[in-house]
Parts: sequence; structure tokens; C-alpha cells
Amino acid sequence: MTEVLTALLPIFALILMGFALRQRGMLSEAFWLPCEQLNYFYLFPVLMFSQVAKANLTQFPLGPIAAALLGAVGIGALLLLGWRAWAGQSGAVFSSVIQGALRPNTYVGVAAAAAMYGNIGLTITSISIALAIPLLNVASIIILMRYGRGTAPTARHIGKTLIRNPVIVSVLLGATFNLSGQALPTMVSNFFGILGGASLPLGLLAVGAGLDLQAARQAHGPVLQSSIVKLLLVPLLTLWIGAALNITGPELTIIVLFNSLPCTPSAYIMAKLLGGDHRLAAGIITVQTALAALTMPLLMVVTH
Repeated sequence: MTEVLTALLPIFALILMGFALRQRGMLSEAFWLPCEQLNYFYLFPVLMFSQVAKANLTQFPLGPIAAALLGAVGIGALLLLGWRAWAGQSGAVFSSVIQGALRPNTYVGVAAAAAMYGNIGLTITSISIALAIPLLNVASIIILMRYGRGTAPTARHIGKTLIRNPVIVSVLLGATFNLSGQALPTMVSNFFGILGGASLPLGLLAVGAGLDLQAARQAHGPVLQSSIVKLLLVPLLTLWIGAALNITGPELTIIVLFNSLPCTPSAYIMAKLLGGDHRLAAGIITVQTALAALTMPLLMVVTH
């Protein structure tokens, strides 16, 4: 328990610090958007590329990892879809609820994995991102447009959204470079290491700065529904499926960690653009981030 708390508490302390900095106006309001853009478009993609590019992908059971990650999320999504059919939940609410239950905050995940397992944690999380994020993004687009806007997305729209996502592109480029059998020059690897090292603290501060307490205060049943699925049901299903597929050690712990992450802040933007309930999305993000400070350590102790 002590080891888990030692690894995870500094991460949530940084998130809390970002929240305090913005609420108290210690940094100019104009600072936060460029900070998020710098991290999203440059620093974090560099970190993902360098980790995937130099990883020994053959040492990990990629098929079982993908099955555990996506199988657990798929079961959670089907349960929410069944709940909507039974309860008559509106399309806009449902699209934000299910997005909150699908999409992980990768900044928190990468930082937590690195704190617990160092480079191997970073590598497994990078692999998890490569396996899960493209599919989860496509699913989110389809669900938001189908239930939010009431229209079906075209393949062209989905493709444009994916190729504009710098994290997905960087992971795919890193995998391509990895498969080429080449090695990054030492100077380039060191440069990328410095840039990537700046990504996590900036990302965590930005997560905290983006929390919306007003939206959280207005949160009711849909927020609780999304949070139970995202923070408890899906990670426990991941543990069960992973153990059944003989995944053990750091690989099992990290994939459970990955599927226990709170919802990504970008869910708010996507809900606003594609017809979801964006105020509900803001409440889900805030509540899940706060609750994850309790649920993630408990799940890591159980898995460990």
C-alpha cells in the first residue's frame, strides 16, 4: 500500500496544484491554453514516439493485452447502452456518459505507470495507447454523432479526426520506426528524453487547471453512472479478463491502471463540438478525476 501511495499521490498533488494555481490566479489566464497546446501537439507526442520507437514489443503479449483492455471497455459500453434502452436516457446525455466511461486521461496514466514501474511502465502504457486510443476515439466520434447530433459520421470524417490527433500519429510513427529495426541516434534520443520529461508535469498541471467545480456541483445520476463504470467496473473486468488470459506482473498491473484512469479533458471539447451534453461532460471529468485519487490506489493494491 505504501509503495502505491508513494507512486500515485504526487501525481494527484500536481493535479491539485494546477487547480489551485488557476483558481487563485497565480498564473495569467492566458498561460493555460498555450501550455495545453504545447503539451498536446508537441511534448506528449514526442514522449509517446520515443517510448514506442525503442520498445522491445516482442516481450509483451500484445493479443491478450488488447483483449483485456478492449474487452472490459466493450462490456462496460454494452451495459450503458442497455441502461439507456431501459431508462430512456436522452441521446445527448448518453453520448457524454458513455464517452466518460470510454476515454482515459493518458497524462495521468503515463505519469502513474512511470512512477510505479519506470521505463517498463512507460512502455506498456504506450502500447496500451497504441492498441486502445484509436479505436476508442472512433467509437466516441460515432456515438457522439449518432446520439448527440443524430447523424452518422462518414469514413472521411473519422479518418480526418484520427490523422489530426497528434498522440495517435506519434504512436503509429513510433511503431513504424520500431518495426524498421533502426535505433534513434543518441543525440536525438537524449533530446526527445528532455522534451518528453517536460510533458508529464505540464500535462498534470493542465488537468488540474481544467477542473470545473461548478459543473461537478450540478452532477447527478449520469455522472455517478459513468464514474462507477469507468473507475470500478471496467478496471475490475480488465483484471478478471487479464488474469484469465495469463497476463501477470507489471503488464497486468499497468493495463488495470490504464483502464482505471479518469475521463480525458478532451471529452468536454468533443461533446461541445459533436452535440453531446458538454456541461455534463465537464462534471464527469471533474468528479472522476477527484474520485480516481481514491479508486486508483485501491485498485493498484488489489492488483499488486
